[in-house]
Amino acid sequence: MTSPPAPALSTLNRRPLVTALVVAFATACIVVVLLVLPGARTDPYTRTTLERSGSAETGGRLFLLNCAGCHGIAGQGLVGPNLHGVAQRKNDRQLIQQVVSGRTPPMPRFQPEPQAMADLLAYLHSLV
Repeated sequence: MTSPPAPALSTLNRRPLVTALVVAFATACIVVVLLVLPGARTDPYTRTTLERSGSAETGGRLFLLNCAGCHGIAGQGLVGPNLHGVAQRKNDRQLIQQVVSGRTPPMPRFQPEPQAMADLLAYLHSLV
């Protein structure tokens, strides 16, 4: 009996190339999904809020009415954290989600109209 013929040398050389191409394609797909998906998942409230121009003065009044009880009149922190420099620590989407979701107890959920949220963001940006 004879043993089966060995695969041609060119077939052996193609396997690593095909594997590398499949890995490269899969990696490219993952990168595209990671870049495109966050924009597609942005909820309409956040998108509308970010399209608005906010007034720090109006946002300051909203802050005094709704947030100062926990964050202090000047945003210096009481029950809630100090908010000075918060816009450097979190981006606007994260700030909106924090306010809307109340993710960190005892913070309540709070969803003002998009313009009011844009005003609040402008105020938070002014807290240096």
